[in-house]
This record gives sequence, C-alpha cells and structure tokens, in this order.
Amino acid sequence: MILSALIAAGCATSALAQTPPYVPPYGAYPGGVPAAIADQHRYENDRLRRQSEANAALARQQQVETRQRLTQIEAAREPTVSPAAPARPLYDVAQERSLREGAAARREQTRQGVSQIDDWLDRPN
Repeated sequence: MILSALIAAGCATSALAQTPPYVPPYGAYPGGVPAAIADQHRYENDRLRRQSEANAALARQQQVETRQRLTQIEAAREPTVSPAAPARPLYDVAQERSLREGAAARREQTRQGVSQIDDWLDRPN
C-alpha cells in the first residue's frame, strides 16, 4: 500500500512538472481581456473600413476613366467638318422632297451601322 501511494505521488509530481503554469490570455494587457478583445475588433473594423474606402475610390476612378474613354470614342466617331459647302441651287418641290428622303435614308443607314457599337457600349454590366 505504501508502494502504491509512492507511485501515485510520483506520477502526480511528474505530471505537474510537465505542464506549464497557466497564464491568462492578455494578462499583461492594460484593461485585461475585455479591453484586448475590444481593441482587436476596433483594429479589424478600421482595416475593413480602409479596404472598403480603397475599393470605392478605385471604382470612382474607373468610372471617370470609362466616361473619358466613351467621350474619346464618340469624338473620334463624329465626322469631320468639311469646308463650307457652296450654296446649292434651288429645285422644285418634287426634287427637294426626293433629296430630303435620300438624305434621311443615308442617315438611317449610317445610324444602323453605328448602332451596334452603341448597343455594345450600353450593355448591362
């Protein structure tokens, strides 16, 4: 019986010797555990806020660049202004009507040719 008590005591002391002493987390932190956790949350919220602001700034910058590029594309697409055309002679009513209808048909044909570009630029993101 004495022998079993000595063996049990020896096992208990060896087990105590193997475990490090308990140190509470954030023990040295001013304010203790609640203050440490609150600071961690505050730092993470600040980090996420800065990341969100950076993403928003990037989105604004890309919107400005997109508007500029669209303006450049539209400016390049506009026909160049030709020198002042000489005054055309006056025609009778039937000739004027046929000239207007021909010009309207040419404008419609030109519009159809560039509407594909407009549709692509106006596509949903």
